[in-house]
Amino acid sequence: MSAEIVNLRQFRKKQARSDKEKQAEQNRITFGRTKAEKNLTTTLNEKSAKAHEAGRIETTKTED
Repeated sequence: MSAEIVNLRQFRKKQARSDKEKQAEQNRITFGRTKAEKNLTTTLNEKSAKAHEAGRIETTKTED
C-alpha cells in the first residue's frame, strides 16, 4: 500500500495552469463583451461625436 509517486515540479505547473484558467474564466465573465456590444458602443460614440461637431460654432478671426 504505497502512495503514488508524484513529480512536484509537474504538479506545481499543472496547478498553476489550472489557477490561470480559473482566473481567465472569471475575467471573461467580468470584463468580456460580445462583438456586437463593442460595435454598438463604437457606433454610438461616433454618432455622438458627429452630432457634437455639427453643433460647433465656427469663429473667424478678423485682423484689424
